[in-house]
Amino acid sequence: VQLEESGGGLVQAGASLRLSCSASERSFRRYFMGWFRRAPGKEREFVAAIRWIGGSTTYSDSVKGRFTISRDNADDTVYLQMNSLSRADTAVYYCAASIRAFGSVYPAQDYDYWGQGTQVTVSS
Repeated sequence: VQLEESGGGLVQAGASLRLSCSASERSFRRYFMGWFRRAPGKEREFVAAIRWIGGSTTYSDSVKGRFTISRDNADDTVYLQMNSLSRADTAVYYCAASIRAFGSVYPAQDYDYWGQGTQVTVSS
């Protein structure tokens, strides 16, 4: 299974972007999907996740209230709506999928498939 992100770009602070993530194999069995990001010189960090069944969501404190993760079961796409962007949000954003029924959404090691990433750059 390959994941592909899209929607990144260069925006000014305060703007919004929506990232999308699609899978090469439609309807592959997954339990949750997440977004991570890696800023220059920093470790990869968890951003948000959504459980495929039920749709419950989880966010990091740094994006809670500004970012929204959602899914479209019809086309197997996961979205990350990002509002009120700041320079601190500048990073490469990665989509990931987990096939682990009892995995945790926070650690990267509980995800089995990853996209190549899409760059988000926020200018002041």
